[in-house]
Amino acid sequence: MGLNPVNTPTGPSCPTSRRTPDYRGVEIVERHPDPPPADYREAMALAERIADERLGEHMLLSWYDRDRDFEAPQGSSECHQAGAVPGYVDYGLYHGAKLKVDIDGGRFVFFYLPLDDDLTG
Repeated sequence: MGLNPVNTPTGPSCPTSRRTPDYRGVEIVERHPDPPPADYREAMALAERIADERLGEHMLLSWYDRDRDFEAPQGSSECHQAGAVPGYVDYGLYHGAKLKVDIDGGRFVFFYLPLDDDLTG
């Protein structure tokens, strides 16, 4: 791993970050429930229902909880400290997400990959 000109890690585990996310091929669903979700678990339950409806069988790839300033995969933003695209966004898109569920204007964000017969065997 080396350092790029702005002194952030680069290398195979830290691909060059994009300036804007490439959402081509990704369905984006935004929800502003009233009342808003009490916590991450409530938001995730809503996002899972949406993913079930839109994708059928699916896998959660990455997510962000602004209330706790927590993302998964944990540490995915380490390579993106100087970039405009958060690590959880880049991770989800780079790993084939087809659905982004945004709850409460970015308070909770979830990226999903559909699972079909070709992927599950």
